[in-house]
Amino acid sequence: MNPTKINIYYGGRGLVEDPTIYVLNKMTEVLKELRVEVNRYNIFEDKNAIATLPATLKGADGVILAASVEWFGIGGYMQQFLDMCWLYADKQVIKELYMLPVVMATTYGERDAELSLVRAWETLGGIPVTGLVAYVENLDDFEGNEEYSQIIEKRAEALYRAIHQKTKSLPTSNLAVRANLLKTKTMDLTPQESEQLSRFVSDETYVKQQKEDIEELSALFKKMLQDEDPKEEEKEEDVVVQTKKKAEPASDKAIDTAGDRFAGALIRHYHAQEDFTASYAIIISDEDKILHVEVTPEHVKTFYAATDEADVILRTSTKILENIIENKTTFQKGFMAGEISAKGNFKTLRMLDTVFRFG
Repeated sequence: MNPTKINIYYGGRGLVEDPTIYVLNKMTEVLKELRVEVNRYNIFEDKNAIATLPATLKGADGVILAASVEWFGIGGYMQQFLDMCWLYADKQVIKELYMLPVVMATTYGERDAELSLVRAWETLGGIPVTGLVAYVENLDDFEGNEEYSQIIEKRAEALYRAIHQKTKSLPTSNLAVRANLLKTKTMDLTPQESEQLSRFVSDETYVKQQKEDIEELSALFKKMLQDEDPKEEEKEEDVVVQTKKKAEPASDKAIDTAGDRFAGALIRHYHAQEDFTASYAIIISDEDKILHVEVTPEHVKTFYAATDEADVILRTSTKILENIIENKTTFQKGFMAGEISAKGNFKTLRMLDTVFRFG
């Protein structure tokens, strides 16, 4: 028979004078005497990986959520952990988990904090049991009080019994709230996908890359809002481009542009850039076609294919493409307005309006 497993999540700051630590140590002693496997997670030590902590709920039979009220509420670390549970935890796992809230306060608000933990756990779908709350004015007096020690031990034993007796609770309105909240979720992820996503969120390299992409987009917004006149640069580049176009075989252009307005327009308005090579796949959603565009400093090539493998993949409609080649909008403006969706390298995406100019 597998041993009972209880996870403790401590949301305080780890201060020596925190009474919550004393309570958790006392409860741990009692649970270990009952042959319970106790795993303690100090959230302040794992603050850079809080998003992955919900994965540790798997295999547990019960949890203790411990918060310290130093001035107001349950504190940021515990709140972040509960947020991550809502976003990434397997709700089927939480559904079977008994939770004992522990709140020690050195100021007013221990009851409110306990209620916050209970409500959060019920909204997640879990089963709360009677908590352990106290206002501690003097830590030495609190630790030396034998009656208090017995109360702490009894609460630990009560959690153990609730788990083994499969204690049931009456339904609450928080279950209805949870059902309504889940209706508005934008992503329908499996538990495995949620866990993988939580790892991405905690990956500093991944987050750094996302921040860099956002900075690139911000620079793009700024550039679009500026009224610069690039005519002088265009004149200089046009001379180079025209020379290169003359060197292109006429037969290649005839093959590429045959019977297709978009492909032809892209080739006619191509402005080659030195040392720039890229491939684009434009998915035309209302025609169920994928137009491929390959650009190099020497030439541009267009063709249709079933695959969407390219450096940048775009999805848009015939109408938006017509507006682009008629100079009513640009690729960048279409992307910013949500008329074009894209994935791939943002720098390569930005180059579309540089290498194809319909003005």
